[in-house]
Amino acid sequence: MKVLHLDTNHPLLIEQFADLGFENHEDYTSTKEEVEKKIHEYDGIIIRSRFTIDQQFLEKATNLKFIGRVGAGLENIDTDYAKYKNIFMASAPEGNRNAVGEHALGMLLSLMNHMGKADRQVRKGKWKREQNRGVELDGKTVGIIGYGNMGKAFAKKLRGFDVEVICYDIVGGVGDENARQVGIMEFQQRSDVISLHVPQTEQTIGMINTEFIEKIHKPFWLLNTARGKCIVTKDLVQALKSGKVLGAGLDVLEYEQKSFENMFAQKPKAFKYLRKAKNVLLTPHIAGWTVESKEKLAQTIVDKVKERFS
Repeated sequence: MKVLHLDTNHPLLIEQFADLGFENHEDYTSTKEEVEKKIHEYDGIIIRSRFTIDQQFLEKATNLKFIGRVGAGLENIDTDYAKYKNIFMASAPEGNRNAVGEHALGMLLSLMNHMGKADRQVRKGKWKREQNRGVELDGKTVGIIGYGNMGKAFAKKLRGFDVEVICYDIVGGVGDENARQVGIMEFQQRSDVISLHVPQTEQTIGMINTEFIEKIHKPFWLLNTARGKCIVTKDLVQALKSGKVLGAGLDVLEYEQKSFENMFAQKPKAFKYLRKAKNVLLTPHIAGWTVESKEKLAQTIVDKVKERFS
């Protein structure tokens, strides 16, 4: 089979595909339109987030048998049309779930102990202890929305703390020894921390809005290592100003583009507020972006393709 690699990834992908007898071709610079002109030659595609694999693209991929997306989700692929064309799709949430769990925990502890603010103050010659008195995680209830690979990994990281971990998911029976699954009303009543671990779907876009925030009974910390469009940023900003959200750790933002280009050319008022807020921690979509996860993501794709086609 001929495989077209559209993004650079760990070299094991190409090496192990070659061992399977696949013919690897690499194209990291052509436009989408240029790729469309030759995509009919290929049996497989490997991509991260370079561009959207839409119906028009798939119609021209007349011999395509599989798409490997080296990441957790498939939102940049028209999955319905791919299924219609009987194209096998492989993503790799197993590959970076541990990295996401560690990142979420790090963000939470940093927020609760004012580490980002304190660091900036010390670098400016300010030594303010009382203003940076932290809050302990022990005794809190951590609520996880979306209890799949990522949610489970975060819950596992919390086992060393004296916390109650609850989870809410549209799928029943997903709770385990690390988190008790609850209904939405109990989730709203008990959560001191809310961490998002959901894919981007029609149901999750804009799910964290003013209506949702007002239904949470207590002021809470909010973490998002999932997808930026799950949070309505202007509603989050209002909740940060009112104190209903005590702090937010955001690895993803509503304003991200698939290519991540021109992020800072955008100037929404809500984005400006986040960039200046002392109780907001921002990272550039790196929760699953570790040395180890790069290899594990690639290996997961190889394993899934090998299982299907060998």
